[in-house]
Amino acid sequence: MLEQPLLELRKVGKRFAPAADLSSRLVGGLSRLLRSRPVAEVAQAGVQAGVQAVNDVSLSVVKGEVLGLVGESGCGKSTLARLAIGLQSLSAGSRWWKGEDLDSLPAGVRRQRQLGMQMVFQDPYASLNPRLRVQDIVGEAPLAHGMVERDAQQVLVASLLQQVGLDPAMMRRYPHQFSGGQRARIGIARALALQPELLICDEAVAALDVSIQAQVLDLFMDLRERLGLTYLFISHDLSVVRHLSDRVAVMYLGRVVELASAQELFAQPAHPYTLMLLASAPRLEPKKIEFRGPPGELPSPLAPPPGCHFHPRCPHASQRCREERPELVEVTAGHFVACHLHEGARSG
Repeated sequence: MLEQPLLELRKVGKRFAPAADLSSRLVGGLSRLLRSRPVAEVAQAGVQAGVQAVNDVSLSVVKGEVLGLVGESGCGKSTLARLAIGLQSLSAGSRWWKGEDLDSLPAGVRRQRQLGMQMVFQDPYASLNPRLRVQDIVGEAPLAHGMVERDAQQVLVASLLQQVGLDPAMMRRYPHQFSGGQRARIGIARALALQPELLICDEAVAALDVSIQAQVLDLFMDLRERLGLTYLFISHDLSVVRHLSDRVAVMYLGRVVELASAQELFAQPAHPYTLMLLASAPRLEPKKIEFRGPPGELPSPLAPPPGCHFHPRCPHASQRCREERPELVEVTAGHFVACHLHEGARSG
């Protein structure tokens, strides 16, 4: 019997509708004046439809694992993270936590369940309130949710700071008095304060120097062992994801195009986009290598290509790819790919 996922996203989607402001009306008017030009069509589509940032994504995270999520900037990774944790509302689909449909629960119960998920944000500078001391940044949430009394707040904060490798004597300081790596640890301590089971890390080390990145990544793995944490780890850095993850999902323009164990995905990538991402990743080689990213530019989410979103950049694209969207299918055990090239290789 398969283990029940801790967090499950079922066909979730997010469309950002444009505001009916002056700029939208001006773009709409321009599009009517230039209706015969492609730029007008794109502008008008944006005004009418908005941006489909996440499109029909299904993912699950099993207790104790690290699920890596990779893709180019603008593919919808951060939006998916915010949908998962409830910071943004769904336009479609549902979120399930330990077998319960979160959005069907009463608001109070839903908020209580969502405490089991906490987020570590990308920017350790912007994500901390500069007007609060560390004691309040880390200890405010457990106090607000009744998990600790005020006279015990300092003891809790001291324990959390020790867990992330900081001196508890620093709790009276403000964020500007810390280095980038220390601020990242404060952000982790704040996420741990509510005793979560799942941490969603949105590019949590991207803003740090390489040497500091390694220290913070080691901290994440140490916390996983000591506290039994589960991670949804979002990054554009393939080497980081390869080092941390048990499974990896690859996103492109709002859709998941490949999902497999980290070992198999890096050894036998199947989707053309995954192949191009891996080919463009820097690596140590004794000879000179010319690195090239995927050809072309990421299409505008205001007017994504029909069919397979990747077909304008894919060397294997056929007429079917231009017209029909490929479904995410299992090609070998635990390895899912959304590509017409692999539909005949489905496992039985």
